[in-house]
Amino acid sequence: MVKIQWYPGHMEKARREMGERLKSVDMLIELRDARIPEASVNPIIKQMAQGKPRLIVLTKIDMADPEQTQKWVEYLCNGENSCIAVDLMKDARCAKKIIREAILLMEDKRKKQLARGIRPRPIRAMACGIPNVGKSTMINRIHGKNTLKAANKPGVTRSLTWLHADENLDLLDTPGVLWPKFDDEKTGSLLAALGSINDDILDRKMVAMDTIHYIQDLYPDLLEEIYESGQVNPNGMLKAIAKKRNLVKADGILDTKRAAELFLTELRHGKLGRLTLERVNENQEDMSE
Repeated sequence: MVKIQWYPGHMEKARREMGERLKSVDMLIELRDARIPEASVNPIIKQMAQGKPRLIVLTKIDMADPEQTQKWVEYLCNGENSCIAVDLMKDARCAKKIIREAILLMEDKRKKQLARGIRPRPIRAMACGIPNVGKSTMINRIHGKNTLKAANKPGVTRSLTWLHADENLDLLDTPGVLWPKFDDEKTGSLLAALGSINDDILDRKMVAMDTIHYIQDLYPDLLEEIYESGQVNPNGMLKAIAKKRNLVKADGILDTKRAAELFLTELRHGKLGRLTLERVNENQEDMSE
């Protein structure tokens, strides 16, 4: 398994700024990739949350296994936190769903303020998560315009920006932030596979082989059917992909490097079907806390 780390300077700066701004927010809207709901948890955000309520939003559900997404939503909804799954790209009502859930999460506090004769101000929510999970897209949906630049690559948003999203909700957009060291190498590998880490620093062939192994464990025979291969060895599968897609070097040798890059591209764009690369484990530590 390839060992991966990526924590550029702008992420450390953003982490410090987020810590300072947390004092002025009421809650967090934490976005996670529905295909990797555990690997896309930033432990720094968990530490900084300081007991503030969190709305966990699972994104990219159009590319995730719907049965597994439902299991994750049920698992992550507990205590002070709630969880919803949305399709930010195709669901025209996703903005209203997120706003409604955020207000509902803060309902008890707002009722207590009203009981004391205090007119509640708009909820202040910090939108946060790892790179390339859809924060800017979510805010553009909520704000009703392309206020923020969004791209299918990590590191686009680099500053903290307040937006009046709704009469009852103000949103603080934050950069996608990872953490200095992945304790579990699989976490780094999954993040790399789905595009949350800069491709330029990666050995994409090794990332692809790790990912092929994960998919084969969870969805037996899927890749063999897609690429018409009897191969189960990850390197053999890359050769099968190169043959299937006619990726051949000038000397006639199958180009497994290009095959790995194509495989990751097809995975990231949902061309392999709706896949979730992590399963709910009822015995694991509660990832919503």
